[in-house]
Parts: sequence; C-alpha cells; structure tokens
Amino acid sequence: MSVLEKEVKALRRGAAALSVTSDEIRKRALMSMASALISHKDEIISANNEDIRRADEKGISDSLLHRLKFSDDKIQSAVKGLEELSSLPDPVGRIREMRELDEGFVLKKVTFPIGVIAMIFEARPDALVQIAGLCLRSGNAVVLKGGSEAECSNRTLVRIIKEATEDIVNAGWILGIESHEDVDILLTLEKDIDLVIPRGSNRFVRYVMDHTHIPVIGHSDGICSVFVDASADLDMAVQLCVDSKTQYPAACNAAETFLVHKDAAPSFLPLLAASFREKGVIMHGDAETLRYVPDAVAATEDDYHTEYLALECALKVVDSIDEAIDHIAAHGSHHTDAIVTRSAENRDMFFSRVDSADVFCNVSTRFADGFRFGLGAEVGISTSKIHARGPVGLDGLMTTKWLLEGHGEIVADYTGPAGKRFKHKELM
Repeated sequence: MSVLEKEVKALRRGAAALSVTSDEIRKRALMSMASALISHKDEIISANNEDIRRADEKGISDSLLHRLKFSDDKIQSAVKGLEELSSLPDPVGRIREMRELDEGFVLKKVTFPIGVIAMIFEARPDALVQIAGLCLRSGNAVVLKGGSEAECSNRTLVRIIKEATEDIVNAGWILGIESHEDVDILLTLEKDIDLVIPRGSNRFVRYVMDHTHIPVIGHSDGICSVFVDASADLDMAVQLCVDSKTQYPAACNAAETFLVHKDAAPSFLPLLAASFREKGVIMHGDAETLRYVPDAVAATEDDYHTEYLALECALKVVDSIDEAIDHIAAHGSHHTDAIVTRSAENRDMFFSRVDSADVFCNVSTRFADGFRFGLGAEVGISTSKIHARGPVGLDGLMTTKWLLEGHGEIVADYTGPAGKRFKHKELM
C-alpha cells in the first residue's frame, strides 16, 4: 500500500468524525482558518511570490499569471468569503422530505456530507481556500491537487489550514498532493474517495472521467454566449456584453461568443466594437459582422468553439432567436448563456430551450458564481445533469439519508388484500 493510499484511508476516518461535528464546531474551525490566513499573510505572499517568479521564468500567459497571483487584496477577499460562509445555515441534517407512512410512522429524508472529495483544480490559490472552506463547512474531508504553478502557495496554505482547524474538529480532514503520479493513484481509490471534481481543460476533465470509477462532476470548457435580441435595449446590451467579457476574462463564466440579431446589428455592433476597442478586446467576426466592424479578424469555425480566457472574443450575426439557440446548442459547453431582450416571449423561449446549467436574461454571464448566488462560494461549476448543476456550493456537497422510525411495524401487516393501507401523508 502506497503512502498516499494510507493517507487517504486516514482521511476517510477523519471524514467520518467531521461529519458528526456540530455546526458550532465547524463554524469555529472556519473562523480559525480565516484568522490564520491573516496572521500568516506574509508567509503566504512570500510563497506565492516564489511561484510567480518560477512562472515568469517559464513564460506562462498573462491570464494564468493573473489567476496565480494571491495578493493582499485576494487574501482579504478570501477571508471575507470564509466569514460569510460561516454565517450561512448549517447544510447538514436539513430535512428535504417528511412523510407519515402511517399513524406516528414517519419517514424523513435528510442531508448528510458526501464524505471524501478529491478536488483537482487550476493554479489558483484563492480557489484552494474557497474549496477547503466549503468542504469544512459542509462536513466533508478533501484531497486537494492544485496546478503545479502554485505548488509553493498550495503547500503553505494546506499546512496553515491544517494547523488552524484539525485540533478544533478533532479530525484530519484535509490533504494536499502535488504530483501527477499521485493523481493517477487517487483516481483508483474508489473505496475511499466518494467524489472527484476536476477543473481544467476539456482534455484533462475527459482524462479524469476515463481513468476512474469514482463519480465525477464538473465542467470542461466555459464557452459562454450572449445573444443580443432585436428588441434589446442597446445601451444595456453594450454594458452587459462588456462586463461579461472584460470584468474578469480569465474566468470560466466570462462570455466568449456574442450573437447579434440581424435587425440590431447595424446599430449595436459599432457601439459594442467601440467599447471593446477601449478595453483592448480582439474581435473575430463573421462576414456580416465585418460589414459593421471592419477591423475585426475574419472568424473561422474554430473561433466559435474557443474558450479564449483573455481579451478576445467571437462575434456573429444571426437571422433569428432560433438560429442563436441552435448556435449555442452546437458550439456551447452548457455552462452559462444569456439573452438581452425586452421580449417576454423571447426570454421564455430562451429560458426553456437553452440547455445550460445557468441561463440568464438581461444580466452579465459573470453572475454565474456560487458566492453571487448566495451558495457560500463554490468548488466549481457543474454542467452535468445529475446530483448538482451550475455553481456547486454547500448544497452540492451534500448527499441524503432516509431516516425511518417506527414502533415495531412489519411489512407483513401491509401486505395482501387484508393488509393495512399506507397514509403517505406529506408533512412538509
């Protein structure tokens, strides 16, 4: 048995202990974690600076460097997130269903932690803090494998979080791993790991899914689209498109494709292009777009399948809302898509026919986020259709148990022509 296997088995025992801790204890541990980030701020920034130095030497892209940086402001933001997470209701033991099967014979469906979660994510130290906080608050143990570019930052953060929390919850609940070899071992441990959540490229997520029997949730690409309908308020549409693309272009919920109805294109596209130019956005457009934005790059089919994660986007003029919806179905990633419209009929059509985890009307795609949804941050965005979909927050880290308490009831009494009848009375 490898060292990692032994560590994961110990984590399994820690998960069992953590799952039955009180809400108050988990809150106290969370606040201790927040305090530790502040008191060890200089150490964390020093480790992060080392990661940045190494990344600079390797010449990584600006978008990856932006994600990697864990500045004083990001630490403060992470701490604020933990404080807000501690103020949310306890996700453990919430009654989802309650039904009286017979007089005084009550069945309950209650929430319970999933157990041991393996998170494999990009080089974002702030994501590690969010993920660890969500797992602790929800009573789950976690194995963390961050991007290698953040190795020093992640190692430091895991140690600080362990030291700040494990004596409070009286359980070993967090483990950091660093090598690709460890990931391959991790994916074989279906008896001790209950869920894998990978975040990264389409190729990487597919690799995880193909090499494990452990349930996997998450998303690969974040090819998000905004459709500007013929009836859209054009000033609003410009503002929403600019925010969706430029507010944080490296995020998976940043818009990559902008679809514009042909009737809105002559007025709207010059306005949008002017705003994009001010922000330094490189635009790729189809032939019709080039009529109104002559300095755009001629788009290829690949542009509409591209997650740029940068100040770059694809534009396309469409003949109808049906064409826009068909384009999203053919080119999107079922993550987040939005319509800008004043038509209630088109809003409802977009809501019902676009098969994405998040479907918005007249708001920026950047709202697709666990913190903004009030979920207590997120471990990621799920585009699957089972268990959790959209931002995966505290509720997405819970499973359920059926609890049934009786008074000596037996099935034989409810069987056959003379058997007793169930009441099946809903109590909530």
